[in-house]
Amino acid sequence: MSTVIFTNGRIYTGDPRHLFVQAMVVKDGLVHDLGTDADMTLQWGRGDATIIDLGGCTATPGLIDSHLHLGWLGLTFLQLDLSKATSKDEMLFLIKQKAEQTAPHQWIQGFGWDENLFVGGGGIPTLEELDQVAPHCPILLSRICGHANLVNSKALEQSHYHPDMEVPAGGVIVHDPVTGKPTGMLLETASNLITPHIQKPSYDSLKQALRSSIRYAMEHGLTGAHTEDCRELQGLGQTYRLYDELINGEELALRCNLLVYYPSMHELRDLKMYAGYGNSHVNIGAVKIFADGALGRRTAYLSAPYADDPSTSGYPVHEQEALTELVRQARELQMPIAVHTIGDKALEMVLDSLDQFAPVAYRDRLIHTQILRPDLLERLKHPNRIADIQPRFLAGDFPWVIDRVGEDRIQHSYIWKTMLERGIICAAGSDTPVEPINPLLGIHAAVTRKAPGEMHDGYLPNEKLTMQEAIHLFTLGSATVTNEEQMKGTLSRGKFADMTVYSHDLFSMDPDELLSTKVVMTVIGGKVCYSR
Repeated sequence: MSTVIFTNGRIYTGDPRHLFVQAMVVKDGLVHDLGTDADMTLQWGRGDATIIDLGGCTATPGLIDSHLHLGWLGLTFLQLDLSKATSKDEMLFLIKQKAEQTAPHQWIQGFGWDENLFVGGGGIPTLEELDQVAPHCPILLSRICGHANLVNSKALEQSHYHPDMEVPAGGVIVHDPVTGKPTGMLLETASNLITPHIQKPSYDSLKQALRSSIRYAMEHGLTGAHTEDCRELQGLGQTYRLYDELINGEELALRCNLLVYYPSMHELRDLKMYAGYGNSHVNIGAVKIFADGALGRRTAYLSAPYADDPSTSGYPVHEQEALTELVRQARELQMPIAVHTIGDKALEMVLDSLDQFAPVAYRDRLIHTQILRPDLLERLKHPNRIADIQPRFLAGDFPWVIDRVGEDRIQHSYIWKTMLERGIICAAGSDTPVEPINPLLGIHAAVTRKAPGEMHDGYLPNEKLTMQEAIHLFTLGSATVTNEEQMKGTLSRGKFADMTVYSHDLFSMDPDELLSTKVVMTVIGGKVCYSR
């Protein structure tokens, strides 16, 4: 058996039987022994053992992102980045700059705009303004949340838009209330009218994009990722093939659990795949469904109107009967579900549907669960249900979200401490590329309840997590989602030797030092997959 000994570290195992150790012995990718440097090297350091000196650095169990989109992230590397635009004029300038380098009729795709970051007013670019800066080429620009898109007239023209065209369920083409003409804003599934008219990337382009995002994930300390990519990578069969070739074939090592977007359920049957299908590095996860949208454009479905726009409560992507039917189809395949639920009414709908069916072997996950009425907490507390939260959302959403949902409702929003205290099983992810992939930013948001650079005690400070609680969400919590808590999530004997190593000691620092902390090593199965 191959033996690797990691020494001279402050290794936080997450296992209460031996919470901190100096050294870890790995045999054939599994944790074999733990203890002091002297004991571990004396017992296991002879023969062909490889010694890796951690240089006094702190390490934790490998960080696992419970919800992200690696395929989408890879494609954003190829798109116009609008995330740094701090005004409408700056956004329009970036589009104009790109358009000047783009041939007529060639699509421009952009990502990351967020009107909440715009200073000085001005609002969101209009259709006419987009036409002015890009008159010769169609454009599709996704908001940071992915739930709203902007298009110009060329894009509508290429998609054969007409006022009476049917919009996919759950989608809205926003029209000017006075003129009745499109504003250029498409909400939710309305973008499906546009995307079929954009030339799809080649297999090799997708593979290179995904290869880049997998490496990027490991550079940020991730040893595992639960990723939903069927839409970007053109179906379940191709998605699985890409991951298999990159991770198993090229030995990129990142452990990936693949969520299956619900229109691809037929491929599960055809390919004879199921939850858990695959191996310890690439396997099939839950069926992904959307119950509602996002708070940014008020498409998240609330049980009462928005505080800053009483004319709307948002809306569901699927009506109750249709949602229940999707759950039934998943259950026929013995599949768990993973449902995007931001608003409290959307969560209520999902729980109502779930209550009609027996659990399956793998846990269901409720993704985001940002707004929680008190009566929903007990319904979430279930051994087969996971609250899959994204702590970094807090840094992006506050303080504007307070005006959006109101002072009373905000007290029941982003309440992760309460959820843990009530016995709800929680895991944590980034939802990248909606938020940065760096898990230390998510941990910072969970511990400080504020955005980087803000000088206050935190939003809803009573909901702050301890460092150990936040790390637990990204380790054992995320392993529990996929029924792998017996194989990863802590550095315990017999578990996978997956470990993240840091430049600073997470357990003795001021939490704001997380912002300057770097990942110095990512270890998967005892193999150093990234070293700074």
